[in-house]
Amino acid sequence: MKTIWVTSLGSSQDPVKQLMSQMKTYGLEVQGHFWKDDLKKMAWMAAREDLLDKNVSMWGILGSDEELLVPDTVYGLSLLAITVQAQRGLHFPIMILQTQGEPISPEQLTTPLKGLDVMSAAGAGMGAKLVAKVHAPPKSLSAEYHLDLYGNEQIGQWFEVRPTGSAWPGAMFGVAGAEITFHAVGPTGSLPSKTTLNYPMQGLKLEMGDKEYTAWAAQNKLDAKTSYFVKVEGFPESIVFGPFSKEEAADVFVVRLK
Repeated sequence: MKTIWVTSLGSSQDPVKQLMSQMKTYGLEVQGHFWKDDLKKMAWMAAREDLLDKNVSMWGILGSDEELLVPDTVYGLSLLAITVQAQRGLHFPIMILQTQGEPISPEQLTTPLKGLDVMSAAGAGMGAKLVAKVHAPPKSLSAEYHLDLYGNEQIGQWFEVRPTGSAWPGAMFGVAGAEITFHAVGPTGSLPSKTTLNYPMQGLKLEMGDKEYTAWAAQNKLDAKTSYFVKVEGFPESIVFGPFSKEEAADVFVVRLK
């Protein structure tokens, strides 16, 4: 039986019970958890391993318009979405199941959540639509970069970036509204136990739009097997990263997280 993992942003069990009952008639199992906002303890990581379970076919985020726009909640959901899609692929279905309020628009959502389908949890035909989404063949989607998250309360919050296509001659990573405290280069997929950085740089200042970013960089070659890891203290409003370049104009990727 295919399984939907549900993250309930509200504390009431009623919407969850209704969803479970409705999905059961379609032969879908519903499992999940109640969301906890605690960014310092990285509470958003609690559901990561469950969502990486191959038996889970979809992630549903259940909440009202107000609950879906709480800054700490948005930040945590954004990071969880990044790491789930990094591991499961961009085609892995994530849906917002809105319980009440005005429909959320993509402009209100952060970069990792912007492309998600928003559906009324009480709307007609919601069950059939979820079934269709679960059983739809995966689309072939790919990004120009790989972005993932690691960490816990003890080791902190780490971002991993690398190219998915051509190699980068190094990497730059910047944050707005937070602070970088460490960086490393190593094999992709896990934090390196040791590192050697080529021409490391710290405290670079970048201005993009109305935001100022503080960036670090290193000139190690990055490819599909080698990543750049950055430890970030605080909760950045947005991050900017890309291949290292000595030119003033360079291609970078901006991901809004709040």
